[in-house]
Amino acid sequence: MFGWKELKKATDGFARENLLGIGGFGEVYRGVLEDGTLVAVKSAKVGNLKSTQQVLNEVGILSLVNHKNLVRLLGCCVDAKQPMMIYEYIANGTLHEHLHNTTGTRVMLGWKARLKIAHQTAEALAYLHSSAHTPIYHRDVKSTNILLDTDLNVKVSDFGLSRLAQPGLSHLSTCAQGTMGYLDPEYYRNYQLTDRSDVYSFGVVMLELLTSKKVIDFSRAPDDVNLAVYVTQRARDGAVEEVFDEQLFGTAGALRSAEMFCELAVACLKEKKEERPSMKEVAEMLQHIIGIALDQEESS
Repeated sequence: MFGWKELKKATDGFARENLLGIGGFGEVYRGVLEDGTLVAVKSAKVGNLKSTQQVLNEVGILSLVNHKNLVRLLGCCVDAKQPMMIYEYIANGTLHEHLHNTTGTRVMLGWKARLKIAHQTAEALAYLHSSAHTPIYHRDVKSTNILLDTDLNVKVSDFGLSRLAQPGLSHLSTCAQGTMGYLDPEYYRNYQLTDRSDVYSFGVVMLELLTSKKVIDFSRAPDDVNLAVYVTQRARDGAVEEVFDEQLFGTAGALRSAEMFCELAVACLKEKKEERPSMKEVAEMLQHIIGIALDQEESS
C-alpha cells in the first residue's frame, strides 16, 4: 500500500511534465520513489464511478497474474480522493508511438523486432487465456496498450476492461466495450465475450505491425478506412503485398515470412469466432514464422 503523500512527492505534485498519458480512466504519471525506483502512477478520475471501477478492476486482475510480458503491479493507494495504482515504469513508450511515430522521436522498428513484439504479445495473451488460475479476457488489446522497454521487450498493459472467465461457461454476456477498429464484430453484435475476441483484436495489431498503417484512417478511400477490412479484401484479391510496409522487406526471405504472418493475421480476423485460432496456437505459429525468417536470413 502506498500513501497519498508518498505518491505526491514521487510525481512532484503530479506535475504536468510527469504526465505520461490521458485516457478514459484518468491519467498516468511518471514517478520516482524515495529508493530511486521509477514507477508509473495511474489515477482514476475524481468523482467518476466508472473510472474508479476500472482502476479497481485492474488492481484485482493484475494481482492474479505473473508473466514477464505483462506489466507488473507494485501496489495501490486508497487514501486519496480517487484510487490509484502503481506499476513498473516502462521506459520506451507504446507500440503505437513507434509504429506511427506520434511523438516524432521514435526509431523505425525492423521486421525482426516486429516479429519479436508480436510473439511476446501473443505469449502474454495465451498466458491470460490458458495458464492463469482463472482464464482472463483482456478485452482491449491494441497497440497503445502494448508497452516496450529499452530492449523492445513487450509489457501488455491496461486491464481496466478485463474480465475473469466464469467456470463452465463458454462466454461472458456483457455489453460490448473496447476500441473501434480493434473490436471483434461478432462480440459487438451478440455481446458474447470470449477469448477469441482478444484473438481478433490481436489480429488487428498484427496488421499494424505488417503495414505500419493506422487502424482507422479517414484519409484512405471510404472502403479502406478500417484496416482489417482493407487488408482482408486485398488478401481475397491476391494483392496483399500492396499493403506491406515496403521498408521492412528487402529480401525474398523476409517477404516469405511476411506473407505467412499476414495469413495468420487474416485467420485471427475470421468473421466467426470458431474459425479463429487460439492465442496459444497463434504464439506457436509466430515462433515457427520467426524460425523461418531467421533461416532465410542466414541463407540469403
